[in-house]
Amino acid sequence: MSVGEFTASTIAMDMDEKEKAKGAIVDMAKLTADITAQKEIAAKGQRAQAIEGLLNLEKSSRLAEDVTATKACCSAILELCYDARDWRGLEENVMLLTKRRSQLKQAIQATVRQAMSYIDTIPAEDKDTRVSLIKTLQAVTEGKIFVEIERARLTKRLAAIREAEGNVDEAADILQEVAVETFGAMAKTEKIAFILEQVRLCLDKKDFVRAQILSRKVSPRAFVERKGEGQGDIGIEGTAIEEADKGTPGLPELKLRYYQLLIRYYVHCNNYLEVTRCYRSLYEAHLEAGAAAEVVLPVLKAVVWYLCLTPAYSTKDGSASDRATLLAATVSDKRLADALPLHKALLATFTNTEIIRWTAFEATYGPEVAAEAAPGGVFAEPKRSEDLKLRVVEHNVLVAAKYYSRLRTARLATILSLTPEQMEKHVSDLVVAKAIAAKIDRPAGVITFAAPPSAEQQLNGWAGNIAKLLDKVDKATQLIEKEAMVHKVVLGASA
Repeated sequence: MSVGEFTASTIAMDMDEKEKAKGAIVDMAKLTADITAQKEIAAKGQRAQAIEGLLNLEKSSRLAEDVTATKACCSAILELCYDARDWRGLEENVMLLTKRRSQLKQAIQATVRQAMSYIDTIPAEDKDTRVSLIKTLQAVTEGKIFVEIERARLTKRLAAIREAEGNVDEAADILQEVAVETFGAMAKTEKIAFILEQVRLCLDKKDFVRAQILSRKVSPRAFVERKGEGQGDIGIEGTAIEEADKGTPGLPELKLRYYQLLIRYYVHCNNYLEVTRCYRSLYEAHLEAGAAAEVVLPVLKAVVWYLCLTPAYSTKDGSASDRATLLAATVSDKRLADALPLHKALLATFTNTEIIRWTAFEATYGPEVAAEAAPGGVFAEPKRSEDLKLRVVEHNVLVAAKYYSRLRTARLATILSLTPEQMEKHVSDLVVAKAIAAKIDRPAGVITFAAPPSAEQQLNGWAGNIAKLLDKVDKATQLIEKEAMVHKVVLGASA
């Protein structure tokens, strides 16, 4: 190879030779003996002198760019501070080691992780010391991508401390500062758990707008295990995916937590269709996990009740076709017929095109509604009981509109078991919602259920009439010409 010729292989060989040369500078056996000697000096009560000696060893290793030696020196310094329970000294040395000139990234990461392992050993009653150490480590990791996962875990711990103190708003604000969805080396389960914790705190804070924004960072497809997402695999940024933090739940548990949080949000918005979807997904997740009937059946009951609370017509929250799909899937469920026959009959009541008498409905399903009125139940909020009655009235109006084209308002009010004023209000609301087409003639006391023809329908009708007229003219012309030929009459001749 001529001088000045560079290729990828020769560059790699040169880098390997440099690494070998750097690694040969520090004698690990001698370094280990020196570290042990400094620890013995610290044991005699001269800890400051021992730390000074270790800092000198760390400097030599750092200038030699020996990762293993530098990490060993940093670890020894932290151990001396920890053994003496000198938390202030620990913070100072962590700050010093990570801020030293040309400090190796691996050494910084190892120092931060070792210091993080000491947080849980701080007595629970000494909360200020624990918070101080967390904030010091946050300051050290700020702006460093190679310790972004450690910073996220520290932020989560600090938020948990603030929440335990009762400062939910502060905890939510602290946790929102971290955008873990951009972390390429973080395990997927830890990412999802972090985002769901952000959503939970926003819901506890009553910040529903931000909770919805954060929840959209997690897709239902994320709960499907795929190849290349485990520890040691390479992420999309080319970095190895690290192991999830201790205590991070698996995907099945995270999936349940995800839908439970969405239910909290959509219940607040009174979006019954989305609540039904979430309960349906929760029900399917329980079935996949093989949950017991005591866990599955209450969820199935909630699916049925929220289906009944969902309007049968399209609204801004969802379309009628979505409701029909969920309704068909629920009605065909074998568990509903076997374990919950009353709830299956409830769905049949709303699917049949028959008038529902509220008195009979209340007598049949009143005890179930009362049972669901307990805290955490479907009808824990009084508004849902009112909405159930409204759905019954709307069902009756839709049935009447299907069978009648013209009806007296007094008769319709009798059928609906409402006063004329209430009947007119409900019919008007359904007309505004475009669920039905109706016109009320108050002086005549008549209501007409007939949709006015659209412009396209009217034009098609006119075109059809003209076609029929031209066809008849053509036939008449043919008959006249036939008669003229039979009688040998010249058409158009003058008398």
